Amino acid sequence: MSLCLVQSRALVGLEAAAVTVEVHLANGLPNFMLVGLADTEVKEARERVRSALLNSGLAFPHNKRITVNLAPADLPKDSGRFDLPIALGILAASGQIDAARLAGHEFAGELSLSGELRPVRGALATSLALHAGRITTRLVLPPASAEEAALVPGAHVVRARHLLDVVRQFLPEGSAAPEEGADGWTRLAASAPSFGADYPDLADVKGQAGARRALEIAAAGGHSVLMVGPPGSGKSMLAQRFAGLLPPMTVGEALESAAVASLAGRFSLQHWAQRPTCAPHHSASAVALVGGGSPPRPGEISLAHHGVLFLDELPEFPRTALEALREPLETGRITIARAARRSEFPARFQLVAAMNPCPCGWLGSGRTCRCTPEQVARYQGRLSGPLLDRIDLHVEVPALGPAELLDAPAGEATRPVQARCIAARERAMRRQGKGNHALQGGEIDVHGALAQHAGDFLRHAAARLGWSARSTHRVLKVARTIADLADSAVVEVVHVAEAVQYRRVLPALH
Repeated sequence: MSLCLVQSRALVGLEAAAVTVEVHLANGLPNFMLVGLADTEVKEARERVRSALLNSGLAFPHNKRITVNLAPADLPKDSGRFDLPIALGILAASGQIDAARLAGHEFAGELSLSGELRPVRGALATSLALHAGRITTRLVLPPASAEEAALVPGAHVVRARHLLDVVRQFLPEGSAAPEEGADGWTRLAASAPSFGADYPDLADVKGQAGARRALEIAAAGGHSVLMVGPPGSGKSMLAQRFAGLLPPMTVGEALESAAVASLAGRFSLQHWAQRPTCAPHHSASAVALVGGGSPPRPGEISLAHHGVLFLDELPEFPRTALEALREPLETGRITIARAARRSEFPARFQLVAAMNPCPCGWLGSGRTCRCTPEQVARYQGRLSGPLLDRIDLHVEVPALGPAELLDAPAGEATRPVQARCIAARERAMRRQGKGNHALQGGEIDVHGALAQHAGDFLRHAAARLGWSARSTHRVLKVARTIADLADSAVVEVVHVAEAVQYRRVLPALH
C-alpha cells in the first residue's frame, strides 16, 4: 500500500484540532517532502524520522518519492509531536506495519535519532480537549506525556518508550517481531496522583494584622489586593502564603490549571492540585503577561488560572503590560487575535500586587525619604485610575520595629484562616451560586442585602470620596464578603465601614 493515513492532534491554544498525517510513496526521483503549514521544527522531522528508522533496524524507502501532508493545510503545526505519526505512516505505506490496525489510535511523540520517544508539551491539554468533545480514541504518547494525559477521567492512554514498541503492536499477520524492549507498551489507568498541596504557612508572618485581615477577606471573596509598604515590611512574604488560604482545588479546576501549564511545558505531577503562584519579574512585557506569539502561547495570567498572580514592584512594570490586565480582571479570559487565527485562554486568577510608596521606598516608614513630592506623584501615577479601580482591596503594610519582629509570637497558622475563608465562600455559594467577586449588575442589589443605615453610610462615603460606579460596587462586594466571614445575613454599617477603609487611594493621587 503506497498511501497511509495516521491520526494525530495539533494544539492551537487549548484546542486540540484533529490532524491527519497523509503519507504517499511513489516512484520517481528520491525525495522527502513535508507539506501542510509546518513550522521549522516540524520540517526537521525528516532527518529525525530517517535516522530513527535506520537506527531501529527498520527499512527506510530511500528509492521512493515520499510526500507527507499534514491536513488540514491551513492549520499551523509546530513542535516535534508529529515525528511518531510520520514514521508510522512511512512504515505503513511501505508495508512494514498493517495500516488497517492503526485505526482508533492517535499518536504524538518526538523521536530521538535512536528511536527513543521524547515527551511533547500539551499532552494533558490534548487529552482534556478529547474528553470535553466526547471523542473516544486511544492516545499513544511518550513517557511523562502519557502520565499527564492519564490524569483526565476516562482517558484511554498508552505509554510507549521506543519506536519499536509501537511498531510491534501493528505488525502484519505472520511477520517476525523486532527485538522486544522492557515495559515498552503500557496501558495507563486514568487516575490522579495523591500528592497533597504544600504551601508556606501564614504563621511565619509576625504582626501585620491589617494585611493578614485583608488577605483573609480577599481569599474568602475572590478579591484582588494591592499592598503598599516600605522594603522589607513583609509584602512578598504575605503574597507567597496567599494561595494556602484558598479552598482546595476541585478535580475540574486542577485539570484546567494543569492543562494550561502543560501547554507551556511547565506541568509537573508533583504540583498536581496545587494552586499556582506566578510571580513574573517587573521587566516582563505585555506578551509575557497576557500571552501571544505565533501560534499563540499562554502568558503568566493564564498560567495563574485558578491560582495567584503576584506582581511585585507594580509601578515598575511597563504601562502597556499593566493596562493589558484590565479586561482579564473583569472577564476571567484572554483572547489573542492574530491575522490567521484567534485563540482564547482562561485567566481566572486572583491578583496580589505589591509596591513601595515612593521611588526610594521609605516614605512614611520613619526613615528619611529622599523623594520630592513631584517624584512621589510621578511614581504613584504610573498606575492608572482604571487599573486601581479594578483592585478591590488597597492595604498598607507598615514596617515592623525590631522589638515587634523579635519578640512577637508566631501569627495565626494558615489552616484556621483557610477554614474561615472556605466557610464564607460556602455561604456565598448557597446564597447566589457564585463568589462575591463575580456578582454583576442587578445581582449586587439582590444579594448585597444592605441594612438601611449601611446603605446611607455607603452613599455618603461614595459621594465624599468621589468614587466611580465600579468602585462603589466593589466596596459593596467586599462588604458582603466581610459579612459572610461574620456569618451575617445582612450587611451592617460595621461591614461597610471596614470595606471603605480598604478602598484607599494612594496619597500622592489625592
